[in-house]
Amino acid sequence: MSKNLLFIPGPVTVAETVLGATARPLIDHRGPEFKALLESIERRLKPIFGTERAQILILGSSGTGGLEAAVGNLFGPGDRVLACPNGVFGDRLVAIARTFGCEVEVLDTPWGGAVDAAALRARLAAATGDARFDGVLLTHNETSTGAQNDLATLAEAVRGHGAYVVVDSVSGLAASEFRMDEWDFDVVVSASQKALAAPPGLTMVAVAPRAWQRIEANLTAQRFYFDLRKAREFAVLGQTPWTPPVSIVFGLDAALDEFERTGAAAVHERHARYARAIRAAGQALGLEAYSHDGAHSPTVVALRLPAGVDGDAIRRSLREGRGVVIGGGQKDLKGKIIRIGTMGDLTQTDVLGALGALEIALLEAGAPIHAGTGVQAALNVFLEAEQPAAV
Repeated sequence: MSKNLLFIPGPVTVAETVLGATARPLIDHRGPEFKALLESIERRLKPIFGTERAQILILGSSGTGGLEAAVGNLFGPGDRVLACPNGVFGDRLVAIARTFGCEVEVLDTPWGGAVDAAALRARLAAATGDARFDGVLLTHNETSTGAQNDLATLAEAVRGHGAYVVVDSVSGLAASEFRMDEWDFDVVVSASQKALAAPPGLTMVAVAPRAWQRIEANLTAQRFYFDLRKAREFAVLGQTPWTPPVSIVFGLDAALDEFERTGAAAVHERHARYARAIRAAGQALGLEAYSHDGAHSPTVVALRLPAGVDGDAIRRSLREGRGVVIGGGQKDLKGKIIRIGTMGDLTQTDVLGALGALEIALLEAGAPIHAGTGVQAALNVFLEAEQPAAV
């Protein structure tokens, strides 16, 4: 079987040890072995989320299901929510809140940029009395634009307002430092198939103590499968309310082994280094980063294509001719950008190979580039990272 290199924003290439774990014989999801497994996974996820106080629930779902659970359990009809999207997935969070009957106000941010903390602080300060917001919706990492928000500054902007803060960190968690407790976030959502580099199928929902009070008091909530109260009730027993994807739980456990073996700091540095190398290659090839300075994502690099070059055609050439799979633009960006992920079981050699393949595809498409310049720029980033620090 031929193996494609996945440079998309998820699912990602997973290690052989993780794949092997998913092939283990199934066990009773109501038995003691599964109970021990769930408890171990929650314990090991806590430092990745940066929490000691929050309870982390494991649900069988994509990340979108976790976001629906977060919004649907905290909020309901008539609740006022301030959403801060800066791309497609932030807009999806807006749509979820509106589906549950929330009155959603949007703090607009240009795509490719990060949310302005001063603007967020000012809008919250202006919302007084009956106009106060019940919730704030933040996106940590926006894969549609290759942009990432500085959550520390946004946390300071929200602090003291009293609104419940939901954070979509589906594609951000584990790729950079996260401090849920320090930042006073109420619910944080992630998923298995991104920086943790496990197969898709699990969402992780971290719920702070204050949020549980709100969830219990939300009597108008429409919830059944994604009822976090029921998930907490079963978690005490070491179970999930509904049949979980047991094989994916095995995979996540093995992926956490890989994460711990490498070390959090090294994992964070690797994602940042790969992203720097890809941006450097893009600059050398005349492909401008779509994300703004100061807002670059470590997990996805979005590059603008030259006029007349179709991004979908480039992607097709890479996929069909060279076994390299990258992402494309969404909505208004369709065909105009390419998106190259850094997550998963990828080596520096894989990155250089993918960039070389990209150069060939661009040359075949008639793009005005100089062959070899992109790969050389990326290689320079890698070589600089390997130089010993000056004494």
